[in-house]
Amino acid sequence: MSPVDHSEDPEPSERVPAGLLYVPVRSGPTGCTARFFRTPLGGRTAVGFTSAAKLTATLGTDQACIRLSEPALRALAAPLGVTALTVDPPLSPPAADRTAAAVRERENSWRRWHPQHVGALRATGAAAVVACLNLLVG
Repeated sequence: MSPVDHSEDPEPSERVPAGLLYVPVRSGPTGCTARFFRTPLGGRTAVGFTSAAKLTATLGTDQACIRLSEPALRALAAPLGVTALTVDPPLSPPAADRTAAAVRERENSWRRWHPQHVGALRATGAAAVVACLNLLVG
């Protein structure tokens, strides 16, 4: 049997520890939670960055992070069924523009409805409730 040359292998057979990673987190009701992402094929993956500069360049300056080792991140993700780990993802969409989303939210707010329309919805809803009560009462 001939020895196998792994120098041309795009994915090595053995995983090399990545060391301490900057892991993106989001705040929740019980503290920080690691963020998981999707691969281009739709699978879930944990993401870690080897430097804070790479994390900031990819996810923006507002992204909070914690430092975890690769085995700790894998152990954190395993109970959730996330087995893939992506270190320094090369391709990612740009960070979301939160100001544009806030403007859209304000424009679509219920406060911008015309008062007559709101009154018409209330009258229509009240008529529907009365009709249902008439059916129940008989």
